[in-house]
Amino acid sequence: MRTQVADPPVTRQAAVDIATIPFLRLVRVELRKMYDTRAGMWLLIAIGVITFAAVVLFLFFANARDLTFTNFVNVTLTPQGFLLPVLGILVVTSEWSQRTGLVSFTLEPNRKRVLLAKVVAVIALGIVAVLLLLGLAALGNGLGSSLQDGNGSWSFGAEGLRNVAVLQLISVLGGLAFGMVLLNSAAAIVLSFVLPTAFGFLFGIVTSLKDAAPWIDLGTAQRPLFDGTMHGDDWAHLLVTSVWWVVIPLAVGAYRVLRSEVK
Repeated sequence: MRTQVADPPVTRQAAVDIATIPFLRLVRVELRKMYDTRAGMWLLIAIGVITFAAVVLFLFFANARDLTFTNFVNVTLTPQGFLLPVLGILVVTSEWSQRTGLVSFTLEPNRKRVLLAKVVAVIALGIVAVLLLLGLAALGNGLGSSLQDGNGSWSFGAEGLRNVAVLQLISVLGGLAFGMVLLNSAAAIVLSFVLPTAFGFLFGIVTSLKDAAPWIDLGTAQRPLFDGTMHGDDWAHLLVTSVWWVVIPLAVGAYRVLRSEVK
């Protein structure tokens, strides 16, 4: 006698349609990460305070004839040029140092979208930095004209605005690139300062490399932007050096982030 056991009916459940996270939400998350950590918050505060302090010092200690809008803009560029790359570095390295990468890449498995959101976020940061320095420069120039009997010239123009925007965007994207390549905050911050300084020193003391400097050293290529003397060859120099210092590190860093194991 045989006993047959009937197989239980198989119930097939319909596939669950999971909606993709909107890209703008990813950008907002990356922007929030810039100030939602203690390091990021204090760095943003430091950028604002030091930039304001630079304007105040220039207002009271510079010669009255030098108190122009253009000079105030140049003064505010200096502290931001040092600190903005650090914030760009922390945008990506915090995923590993704070161990939030597992959460980020679990909620959004497509790492390319996360990286693109970081790029958009740091570009937005660069735009905000430009608006901040222009506002503080305008305030300083107005106070210089009324309190110090300064020059008060407002000549700046679209060319000056373009130069400032390019400088700030290269700065924050360069920081992001260093962070993506190294995935370590301390190492990326140190190298982002040491390497450009070392290259500038090398090209400064070795006269035979003078002609090659604008094609390799980013600081040399950016100098006409500060001086407001950009022309055809200068744009070519800036493009090539930006490829060396920003585009290639971004590509290498993106490859590493996409391939790295998140722990």
